[in-house]
Amino acid sequence: MIKILKYGEVSNDEIFSRFVPQTSVEDIVADIIKNVKENGDSAVLDYCKKFDGAELETLQVSKEEIDEAVESVEPKFLEILKKAAENIRTFHKMQVREGFSIEKENGIVIGQKITPVDRAGLYVPGGTAAYPSTVLMDAIPAKIAGCPEVVMVTPPSKNGKVNPVILASAYIAGVDKIFKVGGAQAIAALAYGTESIPKVDKIVGPGNAFVAEAKRQVFGQVSIDMIAGPSEILVVADGKSDAKCVAADLLSQAEHDVNASAVLVTDSLELAKAVSSELERQIPLLTRAEIARKSIDNNGKIIVAADLIKVIEIANEIAPEHLEICVDEPFEYLDKIRHAGSIFMGRNCPEALGDYYAGPNHTLPTSGTAKFSSPLSVDDFVKKTQFTYYSRDALKEVADEVAFFATKEGLTAHAKSATVRFEEEK
Repeated sequence: MIKILKYGEVSNDEIFSRFVPQTSVEDIVADIIKNVKENGDSAVLDYCKKFDGAELETLQVSKEEIDEAVESVEPKFLEILKKAAENIRTFHKMQVREGFSIEKENGIVIGQKITPVDRAGLYVPGGTAAYPSTVLMDAIPAKIAGCPEVVMVTPPSKNGKVNPVILASAYIAGVDKIFKVGGAQAIAALAYGTESIPKVDKIVGPGNAFVAEAKRQVFGQVSIDMIAGPSEILVVADGKSDAKCVAADLLSQAEHDVNASAVLVTDSLELAKAVSSELERQIPLLTRAEIARKSIDNNGKIIVAADLIKVIEIANEIAPEHLEICVDEPFEYLDKIRHAGSIFMGRNCPEALGDYYAGPNHTLPTSGTAKFSSPLSVDDFVKKTQFTYYSRDALKEVADEVAFFATKEGLTAHAKSATVRFEEEK
């Protein structure tokens, strides 16, 4: 059963504690990365057989396989995927940055240009569930950013096939190449390249502990989006909220993973007790009841505070991945929220809208990193390059000042580079 904690009556350590999974996969992942780096496709194919039970002759998904997958997907679901993709495109197009140029006197020009990364790599999990939504959320911003090539990796099933809905989503999102490989070996292949799988510049997408550790280890060789922890939801709700809806929203994340975190923060002890009862009623009805049960019992909590001002303060301190504001006038609180990955406003905005359909991205900072990190966006697939131009007259005007600054740092060669062009004139 979920814990109910009264703020001020228990320690802050108990209020703000969050589950941190302990893993010891560093050495295993390091060995996998080394093997893939040295042996390329051969190592990847061996790992596909070992971990996925798939004996593959080739890693790349063929056009025929993609066409077959698209044809096999239920037409209604295909139409929903297309609508979701359009919502995601509409939102992310607003994130596109333009470069700028500033022209000053004496022929000075300074500015910034925006360039997409040459090749983006997307990791899409397999395992206990297929996530076509992840394909849309990761691929569409990359395409909008203008990446010339978007490469996707995803684990095959034992028959050597990729889930059809994953392939259909990749087709709708415009993914250029798809490869049948998952786990740390997929991250290694994207980071270093193999005979079949091209080396990428940026790797994005969620995964298990092995994938997360592999991303951490290859960072620097390539860029990554983030190291994602277990999924989280925090619901802010007042006493007028419907306990049935609040409980359902908490369970929408609890069913993800036994390590997921579902938290309610409220100013109503009555609501807290009603939500606790609703959780007990709803959990047995879930397809993934065992997972949700462990998540709620081990990591779930309900925090009761004196008023909504304190509730918001608590939410900001926790800095959740997903934050629901279940009140009548949610926009009154929007500016007070400083730390959250994605905010869902009002009583009719379940987090599932963001997972699948509304348009904002669902690849979000977890584990409190919303205090300094942002959701996946078009910005993740571009780089900013500065440029500077000075005419001779413009440089002459400031050369002595630049040189003076340089000498204060003890860098005489820097100073010389600013003044050498004018030595003959002196």
